[in-house]
Amino acid sequence: MAIYEFEGRRPKLGQGTYVHPSADIIGDVTIGDNCWIGPGARLRGDYGVIVVGDGTSVEDNCVIHARPGERTDIGSDVTIGHGCVIHNATIHDHAVIGMGSVISDWATIGEWAVVGEGAVVRQRQQIPSETIAVGVPAKLLDKRVSEEYKTQWSRFKGIYADLALRYPTGLKET
Repeated sequence: MAIYEFEGRRPKLGQGTYVHPSADIIGDVTIGDNCWIGPGARLRGDYGVIVVGDGTSVEDNCVIHARPGERTDIGSDVTIGHGCVIHNATIHDHAVIGMGSVISDWATIGEWAVVGEGAVVRQRQQIPSETIAVGVPAKLLDKRVSEEYKTQWSRFKGIYADLALRYPTGLKET
């Protein structure tokens, strides 16, 4: 793993958090406890601030950044799917961000909201709690996140928390 201080800005990693060796964590980045940061992920707090809550998974090849003097806030138990770009946005607890999605500047994703695969959430767009947004640009579907969905995704989120515990001893370069 590549953990870099940049001009006095130093990353902070929580207990039980796993950062893959090919991921980069740069500058003013705080990652909570029991998080999973997958292969190829880049979290750049070089001139902005990034805060990630507990139990969040940032899957392979995601890019997370913030504007100068601003923040990207990602809550607890959030799933950020493979290949997402999160820039200067706020994502609340339990949200699911589908693979390949883009969450742009000053956008807000509510608690238990779902952003479908490949969606583009525009600047300043608000995705309310427990709603589903899909498409380019992202549009809200006329349905709510169900309790069954929450139960299912809570189990999926646990899989990544488990990987964060297993990878430090189970991953071996060959």
